[in-house]
Amino acid sequence: MNAGDRDVKKILLTSLSAMVAETATFPVDLLKTRLQLHGESIQSVRPASAFRMALDVTRTDGVLGMYKGLSPAIFRHMFYTPIRIVGYEHLRNSFVQSSDNSLPFYSKAVIGGISGAIAQVIASPADLIKVRMQADGRLVSQGIQPRYSGLFDALNKIVRAEGFLGLWKGVSANVQRAYLVNMGELACYDHAKRFIIEKQICNDNIYAHTLSSIVSGLSATALSCPADVVKTRMMNQVAGVESKFKYKNSYDCLMKTVRIEGLKALWKGFFPTWARLGPWQFVFWVSYEKFRWIAGLQSF
Repeated sequence: MNAGDRDVKKILLTSLSAMVAETATFPVDLLKTRLQLHGESIQSVRPASAFRMALDVTRTDGVLGMYKGLSPAIFRHMFYTPIRIVGYEHLRNSFVQSSDNSLPFYSKAVIGGISGAIAQVIASPADLIKVRMQADGRLVSQGIQPRYSGLFDALNKIVRAEGFLGLWKGVSANVQRAYLVNMGELACYDHAKRFIIEKQICNDNIYAHTLSSIVSGLSATALSCPADVVKTRMMNQVAGVESKFKYKNSYDCLMKTVRIEGLKALWKGFFPTWARLGPWQFVFWVSYEKFRWIAGLQSF
């Protein structure tokens, strides 16, 4: 099998694994987004919790309301995940002579961050649409008609109202988050798995993949949560009175959030984020490693 065929297989397998993981964990991602937006409005005076938020969503939108925004989320992962995963592997392998010669952790962290940032720039429009559609549920609970009826309706309305570049609103915060997430996720998963195998804690199997995904999920969440809060708020904002936006840029959003809601607000949605990243990475990495084995590819 030549390198081109292997790359095509990896792209297809990463997309498939990511779609399975995204579907399985999407309700938690929706709750995380709602919690991060809670507090922006002066009407949001009641303390928020993931459980209360889940009750509100199911009461107003039904059980299927927990999957509002799933289509752009899956569409995003068709580009985002293959670019970052396959890109990381290419960069990592270009610096080593064999699979036994591992890179130091800091090198993997930089490579993971770069791969994630590039992937996020490309996938940012789908991420913006996902955030907008998830946030629409708050309007429904207030008896207001949601802004978008679906993926293509959202795409059309955003381009008409905000221009083509409006699809990349919040891209700087998005890229910052992607850099931190992938620095924690890819580098920690890769390094933890190799450590577990080298120390003979277990073989290269589902147990090693599970332990590695737990480590990477915690690291990615701790590093990325502040940037994720800023990204979510930047993407959700639309022009208000006199076509003015609430936040001028990512830094302005960061400062206003801390000043109005306190430093802890930067970790709003931490537990839903971790609760999603942990299972997401478990489902993704176990599926991906298994698919690679079935396809005759070497372990990640």
